[in-house]
Amino acid sequence: MSDTRLSFKEMCAEFDVTPRTLRYYEYIELLQPDREGRSRFYGPRERARMKLIMRGRRFGFPLEEIRQWLMIYENEGNQAQMQAFVEMADRQTAELEQQRQQLDEALSELKQLREHTLGLIK
Repeated sequence: MSDTRLSFKEMCAEFDVTPRTLRYYEYIELLQPDREGRSRFYGPRERARMKLIMRGRRFGFPLEEIRQWLMIYENEGNQAQMQAFVEMADRQTAELEQQRQQLDEALSELKQLREHTLGLIK
């Protein structure tokens, strides 16, 4: 990761997020860009945080949980943050497994209903 800072527009482009999303992440204190007048600049710390935020969102973690997890690093250090992540990952894995089971059941039911309906058509 280079030490150059990104502008607001560059940050949106790099992470493929809307300006509204980036402003919201700042509003809820996930990100704290440097400000120069009305301009915002994102350094290595903010880009690293954004990568973690995007990964967390991909795994389905709520933004508030991501925010609290990021604060653990600042307040308690890397070891505590890693431990918290393991606990979060365990909870989210169980949630995703449950969702997968529900999806599998819905798919099975839909396929059966489709086959039954197809039989009625013929």
